[in-house]
Amino acid sequence: MRTRIKICGLTREEDIDAAVAAGVDAIGFVFYPKSKRYVTPTRAAQLRRVVPAFVDVVALFVNPSPDEVRAVLDEVGPELLQFHGDETPQDCARHGHRYLRAFRAGAPGLETAEGLATYCRAFGEAAGWLFDSYSAGFGGSGHGFDHALLADVKADPVSRPLILSGGLNPDNVAAAVQSVRPWAVDVSSGVEVEQGIKSSDRISFFVAAVHAADAKK
Repeated sequence: MRTRIKICGLTREEDIDAAVAAGVDAIGFVFYPKSKRYVTPTRAAQLRRVVPAFVDVVALFVNPSPDEVRAVLDEVGPELLQFHGDETPQDCARHGHRYLRAFRAGAPGLETAEGLATYCRAFGEAAGWLFDSYSAGFGGSGHGFDHALLADVKADPVSRPLILSGGLNPDNVAAAVQSVRPWAVDVSSGVEVEQGIKSSDRISFFVAAVHAADAKK
């Protein structure tokens, strides 16, 4: 079993090219207007044209309206939706499209392994559960969290594929993969030179570190 890799918050064609060349499995576009990595559906559709076959496109939302999601589905055609806000299971499923549900580990009510696992179970229809660190605002914080909080999620027989995020970078991702053994890892700021601008070298180093960790399984 190998660890899948997603690079999120892409805003430029050259960054997509770098991610694809490094061998990532998925790339993410952010449709949250308050994010510095935000792209419009029209811009995302342009970027989508350079994504080759067998690399998934993931559309990230934070508390979107149904019309906002529909516009992205129609114009961009992502393989997966990703919900990072306060969306209920019904909010996520209403679009009739495969989705990932993100959880902010350490948030109120999610600060224990038991509380986190209990909350996650309501999203049993998700294609995967993504775990990021808690911050006051929405979206990625760029900081890590205590991976011990995932103990009950990992042990739960109804758990969905676990996607690890939050503070990952080329220097720490190998240790995280060896400790958690997630289905996939998701990185944004950890491979950037500035917000929204990725580094091809950091992407390559990140992917190489994940592969090295997999080889030690």
